[in-house]
Amino acid sequence: MGAWITEARNGSADALGHLLETCRQYLLLVANKELTPGLQAKVGASDVVQETFLKAQRHFDCFHGGTEAELLAWLRRILLNNLANITRHYHQTAKRAVRSEITLPERMLIDLANAGGDPISSPSRQAIAREEDGALQRALQELPAHYRQVIVWRNWENRSFAEIGQELGRTPPAARKLWARAIEQLHLLVEAHESRGSQSGG
Repeated sequence: MGAWITEARNGSADALGHLLETCRQYLLLVANKELTPGLQAKVGASDVVQETFLKAQRHFDCFHGGTEAELLAWLRRILLNNLANITRHYHQTAKRAVRSEITLPERMLIDLANAGGDPISSPSRQAIAREEDGALQRALQELPAHYRQVIVWRNWENRSFAEIGQELGRTPPAARKLWARAIEQLHLLVEAHESRGSQSGG
Protein backbone atom coordinates (compact mmCIF):
# COMPACT_ATOMS: atom_id res chain seq x y z
CA MET A 1 0.00 0.00 0.00
CA GLY A 2 2.93 2.33 0.60
CA ALA A 3 3.70 2.30 -3.13
CA TRP A 4 0.10 3.24 -4.01
CA ILE A 5 0.21 6.06 -1.50
CA THR A 6 3.38 7.38 -3.09
CA GLU A 7 1.87 7.14 -6.59
CA ALA A 8 -1.32 8.83 -5.43
CA ARG A 9 0.72 11.59 -3.83
CA ASN A 10 2.53 12.01 -7.15
CA GLY A 11 -0.80 12.61 -8.89
CA SER A 12 -1.94 9.15 -9.98
CA ALA A 13 -5.73 9.11 -10.00
CA ASP A 14 -5.74 5.34 -10.54
CA ALA A 15 -3.58 4.73 -7.50
CA LEU A 16 -5.74 7.00 -5.36
CA GLY A 17 -8.91 5.32 -6.58
CA HIS A 18 -7.47 1.91 -5.75
CA LEU A 19 -6.43 3.10 -2.30
CA LEU A 20 -9.87 4.40 -1.49
CA GLU A 21 -11.60 1.25 -2.69
CA THR A 22 -9.51 -0.86 -0.36
CA CYS A 23 -10.88 1.24 2.52
CA ARG A 24 -14.54 1.14 1.48
CA GLN A 25 -15.67 -1.77 3.64
CA TYR A 26 -14.03 -0.35 6.76
CA LEU A 27 -15.63 3.04 6.20
CA LEU A 28 -19.03 1.46 5.58
CA LEU A 29 -18.76 -0.27 8.96
CA VAL A 30 -17.85 3.01 10.64
CA ALA A 31 -20.70 4.86 8.91
CA ASN A 32 -23.28 2.21 9.80
CA LYS A 33 -22.14 2.28 13.40
CA GLU A 34 -22.18 6.07 13.72
CA LEU A 35 -25.40 6.83 11.81
CA THR A 36 -28.29 7.35 14.20
CA PRO A 37 -31.66 5.74 13.36
CA GLY A 38 -33.07 9.15 12.54
CA LEU A 39 -30.32 9.93 10.06
CA GLN A 40 -30.45 6.44 8.52
CA ALA A 41 -33.91 7.32 7.23
CA LYS A 42 -32.44 10.32 5.40
CA VAL A 43 -28.97 9.27 4.27
CA GLY A 44 -27.30 5.92 3.62
CA ALA A 45 -23.90 4.76 4.80
CA SER A 46 -22.78 4.38 1.18
CA ASP A 47 -23.66 8.04 0.53
CA VAL A 48 -21.55 9.14 3.49
CA VAL A 49 -18.63 7.01 2.30
CA GLN A 50 -18.92 8.38 -1.22
CA GLU A 51 -18.83 11.94 0.08
CA THR A 52 -15.79 10.99 2.16
CA PHE A 53 -14.06 9.71 -0.97
CA LEU A 54 -14.82 12.93 -2.85
CA LYS A 55 -13.30 15.04 -0.08
CA ALA A 56 -10.31 12.70 0.19
CA GLN A 57 -9.66 13.07 -3.53
CA ARG A 58 -9.84 16.85 -3.33
CA HIS A 59 -7.61 17.11 -0.27
CA PHE A 60 -5.27 14.15 -0.57
CA ASP A 61 -2.34 16.54 -0.39
CA CYS A 62 -3.31 17.03 3.27
CA PHE A 63 -2.62 13.37 4.03
CA HIS A 64 0.95 13.01 5.28
CA GLY A 65 0.94 9.40 6.41
CA GLY A 66 2.51 6.43 4.71
CA THR A 67 0.74 3.35 6.09
CA GLU A 68 -2.66 1.71 5.76
CA ALA A 69 -3.47 2.43 9.41
CA GLU A 70 -2.68 6.12 8.96
CA LEU A 71 -4.79 6.29 5.80
CA LEU A 72 -7.74 4.59 7.51
CA ALA A 73 -7.47 6.98 10.48
CA TRP A 74 -7.38 9.98 8.13
CA LEU A 75 -10.38 8.79 6.14
CA ARG A 76 -12.26 8.02 9.34
CA ARG A 77 -11.77 11.60 10.53
CA ILE A 78 -13.15 12.92 7.24
CA LEU A 79 -16.13 10.57 7.48
CA LEU A 80 -16.93 11.58 11.06
CA ASN A 81 -16.68 15.23 10.07
CA ASN A 82 -19.12 14.56 7.22
CA LEU A 83 -21.51 12.90 9.66
CA ALA A 84 -21.27 15.87 12.01
CA ASN A 85 -22.14 18.23 9.14
CA ILE A 86 -25.05 16.04 8.05
CA THR A 87 -26.36 15.84 11.62
CA ARG A 88 -26.11 19.61 12.01
CA HIS A 89 -27.87 20.15 8.68
CA TYR A 90 -30.83 17.93 9.57
CA HIS A 91 -31.11 19.38 13.06
CA GLN A 92 -31.30 22.88 11.56
CA THR A 93 -33.85 21.67 9.02
CA ALA A 94 -35.92 20.14 11.81
CA LYS A 95 -35.78 23.38 13.80
CA ARG A 96 -36.99 25.33 10.79
CA ALA A 97 -39.82 22.83 10.31
CA VAL A 98 -40.88 23.18 13.93
CA ARG A 99 -40.62 26.97 13.67
CA SER A 100 -42.89 26.95 10.62
CA GLU A 101 -45.51 24.81 12.38
CA ILE A 102 -46.43 27.61 14.76
CA THR A 103 -49.90 27.50 16.26
CA LEU A 104 -51.35 30.96 16.08
CA PRO A 105 -53.39 32.31 19.03
CA GLU A 106 -57.04 31.46 18.44
CA ARG A 107 -58.29 34.98 19.19
CA MET A 108 -56.13 36.29 16.36
CA LEU A 109 -57.35 33.71 13.90
CA ILE A 110 -60.95 34.46 14.81
CA ASP A 111 -60.26 38.03 13.77
CA LEU A 112 -58.80 36.74 10.53
CA ALA A 113 -61.34 34.01 9.80
CA ASN A 114 -62.78 36.18 7.04
CA ALA A 115 -59.62 36.74 5.09
CA GLY A 116 -59.46 40.15 3.54
CA GLY A 117 -61.96 41.51 6.07
CA ASP A 118 -61.89 44.91 7.68
CA PRO A 119 -58.84 45.89 9.72
CA ILE A 120 -59.05 45.92 13.52
CA SER A 121 -61.65 48.51 14.46
CA SER A 122 -63.52 47.77 17.71
CA PRO A 123 -62.01 48.95 21.05
CA SER A 124 -61.72 45.34 22.24
CA ARG A 125 -59.81 44.34 19.16
CA GLN A 126 -57.59 47.37 19.45
CA ALA A 127 -56.80 46.33 23.01
CA ILE A 128 -55.84 42.85 21.82
CA ALA A 129 -53.57 44.38 19.21
CA ARG A 130 -51.75 46.31 21.93
CA GLU A 131 -50.92 43.15 23.89
CA GLU A 132 -47.67 41.26 23.63
CA ASP A 133 -48.83 39.62 20.42
CA GLY A 134 -49.43 42.99 18.78
CA ALA A 135 -46.59 42.44 16.34
CA LEU A 136 -48.10 39.17 15.19
CA GLN A 137 -51.55 40.71 14.90
CA ARG A 138 -50.28 43.54 12.72
CA ALA A 139 -48.19 41.16 10.65
CA LEU A 140 -51.21 38.98 9.98
CA GLN A 141 -53.20 42.00 8.84
CA GLU A 142 -50.42 42.94 6.42
CA LEU A 143 -50.27 39.52 4.77
CA PRO A 144 -51.84 39.15 1.32
CA ALA A 145 -55.40 37.82 1.59
CA HIS A 146 -54.57 34.39 0.11
CA TYR A 147 -51.72 33.97 2.61
CA ARG A 148 -54.02 34.84 5.52
CA GLN A 149 -56.64 32.44 4.23
CA VAL A 150 -54.30 29.47 3.96
CA ILE A 151 -52.99 30.13 7.49
CA VAL A 152 -56.55 30.25 8.81
CA TRP A 153 -57.41 26.97 7.10
CA ARG A 154 -54.27 25.22 8.27
CA ASN A 155 -53.59 26.65 11.74
CA TRP A 156 -57.08 27.46 12.94
CA GLU A 157 -59.38 25.06 11.13
CA ASN A 158 -56.74 22.28 11.10
CA ARG A 159 -57.53 21.38 7.51
CA SER A 160 -55.29 18.95 5.68
CA PHE A 161 -53.22 20.10 2.72
CA ALA A 162 -55.40 17.89 0.52
CA GLU A 163 -58.47 19.85 1.65
CA ILE A 164 -56.72 23.17 1.23
CA GLY A 165 -55.55 22.10 -2.21
CA GLN A 166 -59.13 21.29 -3.17
CA GLU A 167 -60.26 24.75 -2.11
CA LEU A 168 -57.51 26.36 -4.16
CA GLY A 169 -57.50 24.03 -7.13
CA ARG A 170 -53.96 22.94 -6.30
CA THR A 171 -52.24 19.68 -5.46
CA PRO A 172 -51.57 18.95 -1.75
CA PRO A 173 -47.80 19.57 -2.16
CA ALA A 174 -48.54 22.90 -3.85
CA ALA A 175 -50.89 23.82 -1.00
CA ARG A 176 -48.17 22.95 1.52
CA LYS A 177 -45.68 25.15 -0.34
CA LEU A 178 -48.12 28.06 -0.38
CA TRP A 179 -48.71 27.68 3.36
CA ALA A 180 -44.97 27.48 4.03
CA ARG A 181 -44.43 30.70 2.05
CA ALA A 182 -47.25 32.36 4.01
CA ILE A 183 -45.73 31.33 7.34
CA GLU A 184 -42.28 32.50 6.27
CA GLN A 185 -43.67 35.85 5.18
CA LEU A 186 -45.52 36.11 8.49
CA HIS A 187 -42.29 35.51 10.44
CA LEU A 188 -40.49 38.19 8.43
CA LEU A 189 -43.26 40.71 9.10
CA VAL A 190 -43.37 39.84 12.81
CA GLU A 191 -39.60 40.26 13.11
CA ALA A 192 -39.81 43.61 11.33
CA HIS A 193 -42.55 44.83 13.69
CA GLU A 194 -40.71 43.60 16.76
CA SER A 195 -37.51 45.27 15.58
CA ARG A 196 -39.30 48.58 15.01
CA GLY A 197 -41.02 48.26 18.37
CA SER A 198 -37.77 47.70 20.25
CA GLN A 199 -36.11 50.62 18.46
CA SER A 200 -38.96 53.01 19.21
CA GLY A 201 -39.10 51.76 22.81
CA GLY A 202 -35.40 52.39 23.28
